[in-house]
Amino acid sequence: MRIFVTGATGYIGSAVVQELIQSGHKVIGLTRSEGGAKKLEQVGAEALIGTLEDTECLCKGASMAEGVIHMAFRHDFSDFAGSLTIDLNVINTIGETLRASGKPFMTTAHAYGEASDKATLSLAARGVRSAVISLAPSVHSNADSHGFIPQLIGIARSKGVSAYVGDGANRWPAIHRLDAAKLFRLAFEKAPAGSCFTGRGEEGIPFRKIASTIGKHLNIPVVSISREEANAHFGFLGTLSALDIPSVIPGNSAQTREILGWDPVQPGLIADLEQGHYFKK
Repeated sequence: MRIFVTGATGYIGSAVVQELIQSGHKVIGLTRSEGGAKKLEQVGAEALIGTLEDTECLCKGASMAEGVIHMAFRHDFSDFAGSLTIDLNVINTIGETLRASGKPFMTTAHAYGEASDKATLSLAARGVRSAVISLAPSVHSNADSHGFIPQLIGIARSKGVSAYVGDGANRWPAIHRLDAAKLFRLAFEKAPAGSCFTGRGEEGIPFRKIASTIGKHLNIPVVSISREEANAHFGFLGTLSALDIPSVIPGNSAQTREILGWDPVQPGLIADLEQGHYFKK
């Protein structure tokens, strides 16, 4: 199938593009630059240069394809509400283009993006095989340079200690980048209209274990800090560092595996950290 992918040169999107091509699909990738276009062409994809605000370009890409995977998101934390508005507009634009076509349309869940998720799922009633995929907050791999794990390592380096909050028993789910790419491909091929899927290769790793592994590789002390100290120590990750994510954001990875036949096979987060590549950056 010919698939239009937004965010095609991004951290996860680029892996999705390669997964699709390796599985026999053809890809039209949205990119903002000539450099991005060259990267897509090098892996065998067709490039469409444009932005998320370019509705004409979005309509063109969706019209050219037999389905859409929407991966792009403007990560502007100074105007996150604006980023969510752009995301919703993208979904409405593509959704209208695909209406009554029966074509698949996969979107990615984001924090506080309930309006986008609702808009995606509502397309099922308008003849679009739509689905929402919610990934674990840590999407790890040897290509990860800006995710939560590199940021935790950077904080530990700058503070001289690797910290966890309280007893550190709060859990973080995780998924390997390549397992996430396979999940998007399987969802595109198999997801029923109006469905939601949780992408977690691991349901919950104790934060203390993550901090201990980071401390070991950086050869620095591993310490417990109070909840009151978390914001000062971790900055914008202060709240998340103390969160037991599976309790607050429940997901059903077992259902995802059963319906889609998804079987994560890549290394887990701690095994990935133990390989050492995170600490060479």
